[in-house]
Amino acid sequence: MGAGPGQQQTEPPPDPDGLAKMALASRARALLPGARSWGAVLARATTQRAMSHRVVVETDAAAGVAVMKLRNPPVNSLSLEMVTELVINLEKLENDRTVRGLIVTSESPGVFSSGLNLLDMYGRNPAHYAEYWKAVQELWLRLYQCPMVTVATINGACPAGGCLISMTCDYRIMADNSKYTIGLNETQLGIVAPFWFKDTLVNTIGHRASEMSLQLGLLYPPAEALRVGVVDMVVPEDQVHSTALSVMAQWLAIPDHARQLTKAMLRKPTVDNLVRQRDADIQQFVSFISRDSIQKGLQMYLQMLKQKKA
Repeated sequence: MGAGPGQQQTEPPPDPDGLAKMALASRARALLPGARSWGAVLARATTQRAMSHRVVVETDAAAGVAVMKLRNPPVNSLSLEMVTELVINLEKLENDRTVRGLIVTSESPGVFSSGLNLLDMYGRNPAHYAEYWKAVQELWLRLYQCPMVTVATINGACPAGGCLISMTCDYRIMADNSKYTIGLNETQLGIVAPFWFKDTLVNTIGHRASEMSLQLGLLYPPAEALRVGVVDMVVPEDQVHSTALSVMAQWLAIPDHARQLTKAMLRKPTVDNLVRQRDADIQQFVSFISRDSIQKGLQMYLQMLKQKKA
């Protein structure tokens, strides 16, 4: 709040660059075992990225916009390796002062992202579950606090973790294709969406709509997603990218420092809620996912998917 009549402002306004550096420093947590800094994470992951290329980044320096494409066929599942690559690429882009905006999209036909990788949550040991969940947390923290303008172009199916990624963005554009749906459908798999998934959804569509969506595990087709507010715009599939560039231009017309500080102010309570409980959230996830009943449920679902492929 500003100073009222007859009052003097006793504190100087916050320095945007300083706040940005502090935010980056506070999030510099290692994802991989033995790594003490993001530099170490990057050094260890460089070979992996060169071998796998699960994330493709194309930068237009003149426009100040980067396009980050998910490329982890067949369904862009968020495996530990892919999540790590996403975080590394986000950090690179945040440190590139020529990039002011980021478009997140998919290179896989018909799917934005199928969400969390079930193979990272089934048949593994507790240490792996903890490492995986810490990585997923870090990806959310990176995206939700990202200083760049972020636009998600949802050009395919977008359930669960895919929906979460899109909701972290400042703006969401969905292709008008009745085969594509979006939503947090965890309950349909016998899984409970974590509180920070819930918080992100509530911030996007409101509390009552979130109650319905989360408990029933609803997946919305484009028109319904627009009505509920999960997405901001629905356009013909061949116009998704051009629309994203137009939207991006509108957002980039706002001075960066004002927009970044406003975004940080709006999202800080949600971010702080996870940061305060981060270790406890990891422990709770490991305990939950290790239950025999949950493992059996995941096994049945994976077997069903295998039968469908056959």
